[in-house]
Amino acid sequence: MNSITGRRPTNVSLPGHLVEEAMALGINVSQACESGLEAALRNERERQWKADNKEAIESYNRWVAEHGLPLDEFRQF
Repeated sequence: MNSITGRRPTNVSLPGHLVEEAMALGINVSQACESGLEAALRNERERQWKADNKEAIESYNRWVAEHGLPLDEFRQF
C-alpha cells in the first residue's frame, strides 16, 4: 500500500464492452469502481447494522405503538 495516499493497486476483471464504453464516454474506470465499492460497503454495513440491532428496533417500535412517540405532546407539526 502506498503510505502517502493510502491507495493500493488492485487488479479487477470487468466485461470488456463496459470498459470500452466507459472509456469512450470519458468515465474514469478506477473512480467508477471505487464509487461502486464504496456504495456496496455502505449498503452492507447498513444491512449488518439493521440485522445486529433488529431486536432493539422491534422492541422500540412496539413501545412506540403502545405508548406513542416520546415528547409527542411538544411537537408543533
